[in-house]
Amino acid sequence: MLRGRDRMRLGIMGLTVCAAVGVQADGEWTDPRVRTLLMPHRVLWTSANTPSSRVENAEIVLKQKHGQVPEGLFLAGSGCRMENKGAPASLLVDFGRELHGGVQLASGGPSKKGLKVRIRFGESAAEAMAELGERGACNDHAIRDDVVELPWLGTRELGNTGFRFVRVDLVSKGVLSLESIRAVSLMRPMPQLGAFTCSDERLNQIWATAARTLHLCCQEYIWDGIKRDRLVWMGDMHPEVMALMAVFGPQQVLTDSLDYMRQTTPPDAWMNTMPSYTLWWIRCQHDWYRYTGDRAYLEKQQTYLKAVLANVLKHITPEGRYGLPSGFLDWPTQHNRKAVDAGMQALMLMAVEDGARLAVVLGDAELAAHCTEGATRLRQVRPDPQGSKQAAALLALSGLAEPAAMHAQVLSHDGVQGVSTFYGYYMLEALAKAGDVQRGIDTVCNYWGAMLDMGATSFWEDFNVAWTNQAFRIDELPVPGKKDIHGDYGEFCYKGFRHSLCHGWSSGPAAWLIAHVLGIQPLETGCRTVRVKPFLGGLTWAAGAFPTPAGVVKVRHSRQSDGAVKSEIQAPDGIRIVRE
Repeated sequence: MLRGRDRMRLGIMGLTVCAAVGVQADGEWTDPRVRTLLMPHRVLWTSANTPSSRVENAEIVLKQKHGQVPEGLFLAGSGCRMENKGAPASLLVDFGRELHGGVQLASGGPSKKGLKVRIRFGESAAEAMAELGERGACNDHAIRDDVVELPWLGTRELGNTGFRFVRVDLVSKGVLSLESIRAVSLMRPMPQLGAFTCSDERLNQIWATAARTLHLCCQEYIWDGIKRDRLVWMGDMHPEVMALMAVFGPQQVLTDSLDYMRQTTPPDAWMNTMPSYTLWWIRCQHDWYRYTGDRAYLEKQQTYLKAVLANVLKHITPEGRYGLPSGFLDWPTQHNRKAVDAGMQALMLMAVEDGARLAVVLGDAELAAHCTEGATRLRQVRPDPQGSKQAAALLALSGLAEPAAMHAQVLSHDGVQGVSTFYGYYMLEALAKAGDVQRGIDTVCNYWGAMLDMGATSFWEDFNVAWTNQAFRIDELPVPGKKDIHGDYGEFCYKGFRHSLCHGWSSGPAAWLIAHVLGIQPLETGCRTVRVKPFLGGLTWAAGAFPTPAGVVKVRHSRQSDGAVKSEIQAPDGIRIVRE
């Protein structure tokens, strides 16, 4: 039986899909993504050589290939020799970082015709070694485990998923000359316009990993994850929107994704069947307009936006409480329903206030008045955060609670316990609003950095620092007596190996470090006025860039011998800089 969000996923699949980038009049469209071929970084494991199975010369698969199967030796072959005399011959390769795409296998002249191999993809080494059904290992959303026939003296490509590790098992009896195994990376060519570097290399690695996590998730649309679910989840998108603006600037993949949700959801329904995700669509429209100043795009949303806001406003109770049919913040908060209610009150308030501002821009005074009146009623209710950092963050950001109070009561407690990959971004924003940027920096280092310590090259769907206790890294083979941080944890829809290790909602530090360490913050629609208010804390220097519609703002901040911070700022014409 399908439950909860699994049912929600299927609920959107029958709806009409909107046009994507590059659609032509004849129905053809050009994929905006680019293929890149990569050799493995290392051979992590091979099966033992026995009378019934052998793997020889495995390291040759690391050698750079030219793309032609014979590689100059023609039928003699020059690859890894795998032989099945009654048992599979196997090897596991590591491509060194999370990738999106598939794999290309080349079978050489000495290979027997009609050979079949089993291919297993993994975001961790342990996942690539797992059997289907073992601790959540599955083929949901993307095929990670399949048996295919290889051509003789030819190549075959397979896979369209997120992965770092690939295991190959020769399951047919005979000899396979595996001439090469190459990853086929499929990515949008989006140059990084934003940048962040500083005197702390750990922060640099975290920023780069957050930016790459986001980039990986920008495929046909902005997806939640590249292994799972490979779908547009509207609430998941908001941290991705904020990071995309800070790292890549205006990108059509963002507006395509917002339009997809509009075109596939009637205004009196809920995006992804979740009321909170419709609220996030309103917030994304507001933040995108505030960043770009693109009134023409906003006007295309006007009719739908008005109908959506009318539906939302109907769900404010006479007492001023959010009266939506269900509430969802993030997965870890699901166990604390009173905290969900508190956070939903704040989220609904922020969405309605965003709606009022957009209505003013669109010249709809009646809608603006309705939204303002609704916001006034919502402000009558001041819920308790129930010890939840997620709820406390939203209450602080919405003004339903004083940021300093939420900081003292909840956000400053227990280190990074209670932080989540999705709502961690809002916790960081709330810490900054409370004036504690240093705690935000420490949270980035200790929470997102702990994933790096476990071998991450992209950030995960969920993470709890307690999972690291006596656990082996994702780039290690299972270690007896230790916990598998991938296969042994997770809950709800992401138990075990079903857990996504590349999830776009975890990219919040990419935006936050630019906004609060470099201190680059737009003050005016279209980024026409930008404030620069750096915070170095324990850093000796920090530098970087923030893309605006008019060009890139570049900064470098250095602590001087007297403790003062010297700032060098370059801004394009038409951008007014306010220095603080």
